[in-house]
Amino acid sequence: MNVKVKLVFPEQLVREPVIARLARDHDVEPNIRKANVDEREGWILCELNGDTDNIDSALEWLRTTGVRVELLGDVVES
Repeated sequence: MNVKVKLVFPEQLVREPVIARLARDHDVEPNIRKANVDEREGWILCELNGDTDNIDSALEWLRTTGVRVELLGDVVES
């Protein structure tokens, strides 16, 4: 399964290794296509590859962590 998402990180998560934990703990492969991060906030456009259950679990974990998750469908550049 391949899901395209925009992940928006609040200030308190900008310096945390969220993407590394996502890959390690949820067995998904993030493919970062575009990103913008500064001291106060950040966003990443990426594709998440993996089993459906793992991706669902990863997206739920991101949301409970405080990351805003926007499903993009086929759009990756914006």
